[in-house]
Amino acid sequence: MKIDSGLMGISDLASVPAAAKRLEAQGYDGMVTAEIANDPFLPLALAAEHTERIQLMTSIAVAFARNPMTLANIGNDLQAFSKGRFILGLGSQIRPHITKRFSMEWSKPAARMRELVLAMRAIWDCWYAGEKLDFRGEFYTHTLMTPMFTPTNNAYGPPRVVVAAVGPLMTRVCGEVADGMLVHAFTTEKYVREVTLPALEAGLAKSGRSRDALELCLPSFVVTGQDEQKWEEVRTATAKQIAFYGSTPAYKPVLDAHGWGDLQGELNRLSKRGEWDAMGEEITDEILEVFAIVAEPARVAGALKARWGGLVDRVLCTFDFVADEERAHYLEELRSA
Repeated sequence: MKIDSGLMGISDLASVPAAAKRLEAQGYDGMVTAEIANDPFLPLALAAEHTERIQLMTSIAVAFARNPMTLANIGNDLQAFSKGRFILGLGSQIRPHITKRFSMEWSKPAARMRELVLAMRAIWDCWYAGEKLDFRGEFYTHTLMTPMFTPTNNAYGPPRVVVAAVGPLMTRVCGEVADGMLVHAFTTEKYVREVTLPALEAGLAKSGRSRDALELCLPSFVVTGQDEQKWEEVRTATAKQIAFYGSTPAYKPVLDAHGWGDLQGELNRLSKRGEWDAMGEEITDEILEVFAIVAEPARVAGALKARWGGLVDRVLCTFDFVADEERAHYLEELRSA
């Protein structure tokens, strides 16, 4: 199992080089960015310049805020600059953000994502293999590429593409056209086994590939702390995050898998009233322990390994609850999964 950490929360680009160097020195396999309050690509350009080994991944960049050509260009440049270490992680986001925040089109997200990835691959085939660009789809059309606009920094080929998914339709798309799947943090072991993996296998079968052709990546909630005060702080923050995700109608099937579907409606009602603290209070200890690893610091790696070992291929866990000099031990314990 590979272990990733994050560059999320770093709003000052000047701080990225030191943070990236630190994560590589600590032994992480990858570092990820997310499109939250800042651009997800710029930090990885700086990280590529100041590291040598660690993989660099967007988890996620919002796919539908862009088009296949812009993503193909960004992917090519970061792949070349990092000498083959970039992983392009894409997510659909949800309709209100795409239409109201990004002022972009929304329709048939799974079908659109499938086509977007295929369009990018057609563009890369043009650049790297000299094939004529002639992609014509329902959502995207790319038929023009001249030598002036063809990148020459393409010695490392295209980056790997991983796609975020929750529901079966998008999960099947991952299996069909992606190199990996980003499992949403709002998931459970039961949901992964009973819903995610069967849908993924269906997509893989359609593409004629086996499970080992695809990397399953998971960010994990962790509730822990060196003392009672820190434990309660982390528990409260994690419960609020789980409640926030749980308020989204598209994620209700995850709650349904455990018989908690009615909770989604209540969380949604509270979110519309801005009652964020009350939302977190709806997350019981039982729910928390299903969605998160809840353990003393010394037991976190073992608990992650017990729940996800053999099920996913890489996990995002910062281990920021232990001292830097102890982190390598935790990483090695989990990496053996």
